[in-house]
Amino acid sequence: MTAPTTLADLAAYFDVQYNARASVDDFDQYPRQYRALSDAAHASLPCFKDVAYGPGAGERLDIFPASRPDAPVLLFIHGGYWRALSKADSAFMAPALTAAGACVVVLDYDLAPTVTLDHIVDQARRALAWLYLHIGEFGGDPQHLYASGSSAGGHLAGMLLAGGWQTEYGVPATVLRGALPISGLFDLRPLLLTHINGWMNLDEAAAIRNSPAFQLPAEGGELVVSYGALETEEFARQSEEYLAAWTSQGLPGHLVATPGKNHFDVVLELGQAGTPLYQAAIELMGL
Repeated sequence: MTAPTTLADLAAYFDVQYNARASVDDFDQYPRQYRALSDAAHASLPCFKDVAYGPGAGERLDIFPASRPDAPVLLFIHGGYWRALSKADSAFMAPALTAAGACVVVLDYDLAPTVTLDHIVDQARRALAWLYLHIGEFGGDPQHLYASGSSAGGHLAGMLLAGGWQTEYGVPATVLRGALPISGLFDLRPLLLTHINGWMNLDEAAAIRNSPAFQLPAEGGELVVSYGALETEEFARQSEEYLAAWTSQGLPGHLVATPGKNHFDVVLELGQAGTPLYQAAIELMGL
């Protein structure tokens, strides 16, 4: 594609690049898959449902304990461009990862445009702080907390890796030992020019404040980024440039390739033993 030369061209380019739904045929099949697989996980596994991490009605976690004590913990954060989906759609990885020895925690947060992105980021951080204090009661190891998420959930995982917020929330700077953001958004400035900002209502300051690429920590754990090989150029660029910025700080990180996957089916690999993404999650948690 010819490089955009005017602001109008750039806006049109970004609007296509970040329209994830339009990048696949029959988008509706994917939420149905997420829910069916998540329903099956809830039907087959022990689960502590709707555990409160805060006072809000939507501030709830589903905790799938491991079969062993002191298990590493994976906090999974759903996508949906901060305005769709829920934890009910997001437990599809729990059977495979708990079988491997992980405790899987699935996060609910309030959705835009009812709340701001600042509010959603605060919820994710309060949820992680709650896990640090309480996951031991559910068999998880608070010294081995990890995060993953897809698309907007990948962005929120990046905001958990960010530096500078932990003291205010009463957790150590390295509370998160590592993260696996999938198809994440790490520099939100391009979204200002797209239809997405119709419900996000970001200005430039909010976009920068909530961009993991501008909030890199002085110290941090392992960063593993991934995106589907069939995704748009911008989603690929977001992950690759964030990884480059991370490693340029002397922090550990690498890319996991997922051939033949798009923006919506790539995350399903987390629940499929033997796939590159599943293996990356297992290795990240030391299992």
